[in-house]
Amino acid sequence: MTSAEGRTRLLPKAARGLPAAFWWIWLSILVNWTGGFAGPVLALYLTLDRGYSAYQAGLVVSMIGLGAILGTVCGGITADRFGRRTTLVLAHCWTAASMILVGWCESPVPLAGAALALGAGQTAARPAMQAALTDVVAVEDRQRAFALNYWALNLGVAMSGVLAGIMVTHGYLLVFLADAAATLLCAVIVMAKVRETRPVAGAGQAGPDTKDVPRTSGSVLRDRRFVLFVLTTLVFATVYQQVRTTLPVTMSQDGYAPSAYALLHGLNALLVVLLQIPLTMLVRSRSRAAALTAGGLLLGAGLGLTAFATGPLVLVFCVVVWTMGEMLQAPAGIAEVSDRAPERQRGRYQGFYGTAWSAAAFVAPAGAGWVLDHGGAATLWTTCAVGGLLSAVGYAFTAGSRHRLPHAVKADVRAGSDTPSPPLVPAPGDEAIERTRRS
Repeated sequence: MTSAEGRTRLLPKAARGLPAAFWWIWLSILVNWTGGFAGPVLALYLTLDRGYSAYQAGLVVSMIGLGAILGTVCGGITADRFGRRTTLVLAHCWTAASMILVGWCESPVPLAGAALALGAGQTAARPAMQAALTDVVAVEDRQRAFALNYWALNLGVAMSGVLAGIMVTHGYLLVFLADAAATLLCAVIVMAKVRETRPVAGAGQAGPDTKDVPRTSGSVLRDRRFVLFVLTTLVFATVYQQVRTTLPVTMSQDGYAPSAYALLHGLNALLVVLLQIPLTMLVRSRSRAAALTAGGLLLGAGLGLTAFATGPLVLVFCVVVWTMGEMLQAPAGIAEVSDRAPERQRGRYQGFYGTAWSAAAFVAPAGAGWVLDHGGAATLWTTCAVGGLLSAVGYAFTAGSRHRLPHAVKADVRAGSDTPSPPLVPAPGDEAIERTRRS
């Protein structure tokens, strides 16, 4: 047995058979989200340290959301045109510089500009990262690969909240500087360990299926079924945003202390860390459309039942239900985009998909606030249940193998063998980890 085979046998089955390039990017994701110290304390920083009103603080956060919309589009285009590695490094450096400015600016206008730049930098890295993983991971392994990434993201979020609480006792500036340093470390990891993965025209197995693929962003919009898929995701994401925005408000109105919401938020992260990988492996042989449809139904059901939550135990049950929907949708959605995208437009497709989440983060708080003020909590959660149902129906008709483009299956997938570290391969004779093609 070689040393590489020995290392592979030590890994959980869900983590085996993935190339080294994937693991370096995975590590950068873990570092990035573990070092996301500023997010949990941003509202407190703006209101307590800078003396902004809740409305002014909301405007600054909205600027981050507006920048996120711009960043996802520009990041996808840049990843396809200039390369995934270049885009990742530049986006991380841009984000680090913007983070320092957010912590340093005192007057509202420069702070709003820094917040806009921060949102753009943070999201510009995501389509590049997702396109790079699509380049190096085989089609049948993508859903579990993205599940591993989502697991790392949530583990990082859980740790960053605790660490931010410790650091904030030494001043808010330390929090922003530490966040910037962690982001720069991500750039160093990518620069040192990840080679460029963008497919070269005429290389590999691209052949005739990709030579005629348009290079303009407009060709993404001409993929009508994909546009409908993104609009469906916008509905799903808008419903999901209520977990972060209006759930704590309605809990406060019902007499719960802020610590109660913090516990539920922690339960959500814990469930993802414990169950994301087992759940993904459990549904790996199911159709992509089935996983996404179930995700929409569970999200809508979990939030809809919140209207009938008469005690803490019912709220806990609701969290478990909508978290299951979140865990089904997150890796399956990105994997669906990866499979559907033409080889030379993977960044653009991932960027366009990301705009659904960025737009939801921008518009959902205001929209939900209006519904809450004019219709009450019961109307809000009923609307979320309807939104979850609509997203489930949309996914049933826009996702799945019968809608996958021919070139998405035949496109070249680089093995990642040009990375500095040797790729991991499945251990011989381990039949349980044979790759299963998912429709």
